[in-house]
Amino acid sequence: MKVLTGKQIQQLKRDAHFLNPVVHLGKQGLTDALVQSVDEALQVHELIKLRFIDYKEAKKELSTQIADRTNAILVTIVGNNAVLYRISDKIEERKYFKVL
Repeated sequence: MKVLTGKQIQQLKRDAHFLNPVVHLGKQGLTDALVQSVDEALQVHELIKLRFIDYKEAKKELSTQIADRTNAILVTIVGNNAVLYRISDKIEERKYFKVL
């Protein structure tokens, strides 16, 4: 996992503001299927929003666990949304930070 600078994190927060959540964490909680969905979304988008429908009181812990299990970076948590980022392995497919 790469370490991002403060400016890079600010840029990701700005870009995430306009995103819609692509994964929702509901009554099933943190399952392998949810982690797989997050992993697949990160492969496609690099930067995603995860919405907490349930388990809102545990969103910080769950977000950290999801980030660890998907090898992503937890950028921020705003309200009931967590923003996750994982850089693409293929340089030509990167949408953010071509050089990292």
